[in-house]
Amino acid sequence: MDFYERVRFVMNHIPYGKAATYGQIALLCGKPRNSRQVGYALNRRLGEKDLPAHRVVNASGYLSGAASFRTPDTQKKLLEAEGVIVDDENRVDLKRFGWYHTLEDALEFREWFEQNGI
Repeated sequence: MDFYERVRFVMNHIPYGKAATYGQIALLCGKPRNSRQVGYALNRRLGEKDLPAHRVVNASGYLSGAASFRTPDTQKKLLEAEGVIVDDENRVDLKRFGWYHTLEDALEFREWFEQNGI
């Protein structure tokens, strides 16, 4: 299983104008205890233009990965450009801007992982 490929696939499904948590992505990848590994995956692949890493925040909505971007305010600017409000403490209101994936989403991801051998 290539966990990083799973992370890439799930992340590319985070809707525009929404934020997901590291733990949420780990769960959808079939490894609910690997939220830290999601962070490692993002850190390795932040330079990829097609990866919406700016949409990933910690469980409290805090922009904990902001320092990994080109400038510390890049993540905030990218989120705000999508209409996501980031408060003065660099947090996103996950109740308002969180990605509420469905069971169907999770099952589709699992099926795709199996079909692609990852």
